[in-house]
Amino acid sequence: MEKLKKKDIVKVTVTGVQKYGAFVSTKDECYEGLIHISEISYGFVKNVNDYLKVGDNIYAEVVDISDKDNHLKLSIKDIDYKKDGARLKRMAETKSGFKPLKDNLDIWINQKIKEITDKM
Repeated sequence: MEKLKKKDIVKVTVTGVQKYGAFVSTKDECYEGLIHISEISYGFVKNVNDYLKVGDNIYAEVVDISDKDNHLKLSIKDIDYKKDGARLKRMAETKSGFKPLKDNLDIWINQKIKEITDKM
């Protein structure tokens, strides 16, 4: 296998699952690695087994690599890890955040109160 580098997408096999993440190895077993629970999803991960099982062949992105001992730190957050390893597009955060809600909440509440009281 060619030498891996950060941001590479690599096909791996899940070899073990623990509370804190999943252990994997590359097909040729030149590299072993860990997908830490924090690198599985942007949402809360209660159980790693909900995402990965021993024997699963998946794609993962290289976050860090130790060439000395061929260990990988991997992530599946931003890729289609089960299908083809394609990068997923995330919706960009708006610069305004919750400001539109703050600016309009009183108006919307008053409109709804008026709508309800007009029906009475």
